[in-house]
Amino acid sequence: MTILDKIVKDKRKEVELKKAIISRLQLEKMPLFNKVTISLVGKLNTSKSGIIAEHKRRSPSKSEINQNLNVYDVASGYEAAGACGMSVLTDAKYFGGSLDDLVLARASCNIPLLRKEFIIDEYQIIEAKAHGADVILLIAAILKKKEIKRFSELAKSLNLQVLLEVHNEQELQQSLMPSIDMLGVNNRDLKTFNVSIETSKSLSALIPNDFIKISESGISSTEVIKDLKAFGYKGFLIGENFMKTNNPGESASQFIKQLES
Repeated sequence: MTILDKIVKDKRKEVELKKAIISRLQLEKMPLFNKVTISLVGKLNTSKSGIIAEHKRRSPSKSEINQNLNVYDVASGYEAAGACGMSVLTDAKYFGGSLDDLVLARASCNIPLLRKEFIIDEYQIIEAKAHGADVILLIAAILKKKEIKRFSELAKSLNLQVLLEVHNEQELQQSLMPSIDMLGVNNRDLKTFNVSIETSKSLSALIPNDFIKISESGISSTEVIKDLKAFGYKGFLIGENFMKTNNPGESASQFIKQLES
């Protein structure tokens, strides 16, 4: 069993427990559920940097990254730095996140928020909307095509944008559909956790121009981003590079200034 299999197995148990505690109807009555969403696609289309900065305390591949930072400060720092959006890890067991992190981020900034989660149930999409997200992540490696279609169409009905994450050509070809807004290529193999920027380069030509291209994982220099822009990428998801410092917002600011200079 791979680490991804373990995460999904645990996530199914977690979601069933949550459903028994808070109903979908209760989520739909939460104040943030009716908040007007902010377009990440719009931000990426007009940005020079394309940086989506991430809040991540730990990961299965790196263990602890940074447990000492307040998500409120990180979010406001990312906004001040000029990030296009912010990705918030909400998985507790493997990444140390929570839905409270999403709410705190929403309270402290006015940039698009991506709920970074292993979504395997419609309930989690309702959760995302109820806790202030503007974008959801769907991971092709853990979903069937019919699930991607159902989940993405539900998200669109809630005015949430959809980032679909793929790792190889097979996942890409079976997942393309009109209800997807952005196509993210994860340079990290979620089964082995090996990272290669070549993954983004090799898949770029296979992604139709209808979708915003986003490169994820293993991006730590402006040179890599400039290289990837030549392959049509408009968005770049960076977490660890900023989060491993004492001031992620300032790190992001310096990175973005260097990139735009």
